[in-house]
Amino acid sequence: MNLPRYARVLLAIGSGVALGLSFPNYNLYLLAWIAIGMLVLASAGAPLKEAPLYGFLHGQVFYPVCLPWVDTVMRQYGNIDPLISAAFVGMIGFIGGLICATFSTGVALASRKSKLLACALAPFLWTVLEYFRTNIPIIGSSWDLSGYPAARSMALLQITSVTGIYGLCFLIAAFGSLVAYAVLTKTRRAWTSVAVATIVLLLVSLIGPHLIPTATPRYVAHLVQTNFPQSESYPPDWLQVHAGELDQLEHISIDAAHQVPGIIIWPEVPAPFSFLEQPFADRAKLIAQDSGNYFLVGVLDWRRNADNKFLAFNSAVLLNPQGQRIFGYDKIHLLPFGEYVPLRGWLTFAKKLTADISDFTPGSTYGVAQLPQGKFGVFICYEAIFPSEVRQFTANGAELLVTISNDGWFGRSSAPEQHMAMARVRAVENRRWLLRDTNNGYTESIDPYGRTAAQLALDIRGQLDAPYDFRSDLTPYAKFGDWFSWLCVAVTIVLLGMSFVNRRAS
Repeated sequence: MNLPRYARVLLAIGSGVALGLSFPNYNLYLLAWIAIGMLVLASAGAPLKEAPLYGFLHGQVFYPVCLPWVDTVMRQYGNIDPLISAAFVGMIGFIGGLICATFSTGVALASRKSKLLACALAPFLWTVLEYFRTNIPIIGSSWDLSGYPAARSMALLQITSVTGIYGLCFLIAAFGSLVAYAVLTKTRRAWTSVAVATIVLLLVSLIGPHLIPTATPRYVAHLVQTNFPQSESYPPDWLQVHAGELDQLEHISIDAAHQVPGIIIWPEVPAPFSFLEQPFADRAKLIAQDSGNYFLVGVLDWRRNADNKFLAFNSAVLLNPQGQRIFGYDKIHLLPFGEYVPLRGWLTFAKKLTADISDFTPGSTYGVAQLPQGKFGVFICYEAIFPSEVRQFTANGAELLVTISNDGWFGRSSAPEQHMAMARVRAVENRRWLLRDTNNGYTESIDPYGRTAAQLALDIRGQLDAPYDFRSDLTPYAKFGDWFSWLCVAVTIVLLGMSFVNRRAS
């Protein structure tokens, strides 16, 4: 099918829009199943000198459609000029566009030998690039990988326990590529394959959830939603000014643990909580002692290095029922341009941004905490989007996963729901209960199969009796990691190599 250039441009742009609309808050998740196929159609048969354009256009459209909240957060909390914040979103699209340009070029190259080879290559190459963009040094991010819309299906979600989220990225791209092949070849056999694949996916999605086991929890945690308004800075007397609200949270925490004994969890630091502040340290110790339970709390942890200089860590600290600090985890994967500025000296165009952001120090150990009933791992905010990092906790012995976050930075944009949806997949990948505690929502308990077992209302101050349990079995993904992605790398190399062997037109 020899498409004119304008048709290829429209298909490329349309594919970016369709994929972007498949995520919250749009939630048109079925569009994801055809989005990659549209890009395959735009790329197959295109001249090699034009092919990169189509993938680049896809990325330039997808990221602004999917991530408009980035601009809002930068302007609202970074005091960034609207033009600079818009340029930053454009930079995200530019980097994503370059990655997608590799995809469209690869498909165009393979299509010079045959349409079948191009469409066979597409899902493997797409999955490799999704894995690559997750692991790019410094700026890598797996926010809104293309597999997440497929995770809306409870049955398909279970695939991630074997392949990680990348298995669903492959499935989405494979279906789209099959549709593209049917359009390109116009054969009855190809369209029959599309019909069969559609029926199978529908049957799995409809019948599969009834075959998924039910997880029965034995314990209850108290997830406290602090609901403090987000602030750009905190005055020295913040703890004194907000003493009444902290008293309320203290009573909520202790009363809940008295009624049903269980660990108390507060979210990622939504305020100047530090154990160097004696009033807060005393209050935290009191909550643990008066409740008679363990207390996990997000704090800003200041510690001296070998040069006697204070370093700041975004941390989670566990106190035992005697109020003693027995465990701490320092956030390892910090948020670029939020908790530190990569290449600060080079980014002269963003002086205001780089001046306002203090550099946190990353942690180095995926530590696991011990409770009387079992072990748990805790990861903080942004880390929930990285499959290979979360599985490190499970591989190190975590039988329960806990994530604490302050999504107040996002307001009521699409970001909190997108963040929650990604954390949900981490529970299934590792087949662990996941307790998610946030400042203002979504605070919830998720079972090892991805069901929401309990959820607290958004934007309220309160606590959730969150059921959970411990599990010690290891899924293939937890045990072997990103094996599926590396398999896709190997197949991609083979298929691209075939593009250069005995090339002939199909």
